[in-house]
Amino acid sequence: MRHSLYEADHEDFRQSVRAWLEKEVAPFHDDWERAGIVPRELWTAAGAQGLLVIGVAERHGGGGVRDFRWSCVLSEELVRIGASGVGFGLHNDVVGPYLQDLATEEQQERWLPGFCTGELITAIAMTEPGAGSDLQGIATTARRDGGHWVLNGSKTFITNGINADLVVVVARTDPEAPGSRGLSLLVVERGMAGFTRGRNLDKVGLKAQDTAELFFDDVRVPAANLLGTEGHGFAHLMQNLPQERLHIAVSAVAAAETVLALTVEYVTTRTAFGRPIGSFQNSRFVLAELQTEVTIARTFVDECVRQLDSGDLTATDAAMAKWWTTELQNKVADRCLQLHGGYGYMSEYRVSKAWRDARVQSIYGGTNEIMKEIVGRSMGL
Repeated sequence: MRHSLYEADHEDFRQSVRAWLEKEVAPFHDDWERAGIVPRELWTAAGAQGLLVIGVAERHGGGGVRDFRWSCVLSEELVRIGASGVGFGLHNDVVGPYLQDLATEEQQERWLPGFCTGELITAIAMTEPGAGSDLQGIATTARRDGGHWVLNGSKTFITNGINADLVVVVARTDPEAPGSRGLSLLVVERGMAGFTRGRNLDKVGLKAQDTAELFFDDVRVPAANLLGTEGHGFAHLMQNLPQERLHIAVSAVAAAETVLALTVEYVTTRTAFGRPIGSFQNSRFVLAELQTEVTIARTFVDECVRQLDSGDLTATDAAMAKWWTTELQNKVADRCLQLHGGYGYMSEYRVSKAWRDARVQSIYGGTNEIMKEIVGRSMGL
């Protein structure tokens, strides 16, 4: 099927991104997987290449165009080379909208230039040891003390948690407010007293991505670091979560396409019983099914991207995209590994890494069970 999401400028951008990633990322990613983190120098190099300015106003050093397709191209090219440890997507597509849409002009002048150059790496801290998909269970608190908020609590599973210089922290600022009410967003900066980082967590996949525990012990956050409106943190999160979930869906489809292409290449060269294993009916049928489902997923996600850019993407459609594509990514990775036989279980084959990296996609950004709950409620159920 011919897809028409991208225009010529996007494809030109793709070629420049691909060339840069092949030079600056692909040769080193295995080393970063062993180290468990991507070097900060990569971030400043990406900033110099213009990969961290997507959507940011020109007066703050950005490109000045809010077009999610540029982010999609970057995500797809990172997936294409298996660079699952590079946290540009979290920086650009998840944290970026909070700083662009909620920050005051003074905050933007402080933070966005460094955001664009890669000198200020960002993260968002929602998940806690006792609160994951259920944001109403957040226990981290912040109380007002003069010109500061005093922040206490802990977060876990925070992407970019070790490298981050700015962390958007979800905290309960009104302990009397029930459920999701009384939450606010506070920006914690590297070096603030009482802000410490725990382990760089050892994960099943995404080995090069620094994922950390964060601890806040009477951290005095300036009142000027309140992001958005006090007590409206949950509403701010709900406004931005559809784009975060669509970002996950985009990467899921790209990952499924990539591992499927690798497997087609493998089954046409690997032989069994005197002929290529791709010539057996079972192999053809499995790959035909996967190709069909991946094409359908790409078509739906492309339409979601269009609707995000036009302002029409609903939380329900984003939830559909997130759960369906990530389940499909896991299915494709699993079926493709099976077609590789014993070699698929060897770390030297990319399909094994694709299989490991895929598993978390149906968990973060809201578990797929929560996505189905969102869809079900939209049906009046």
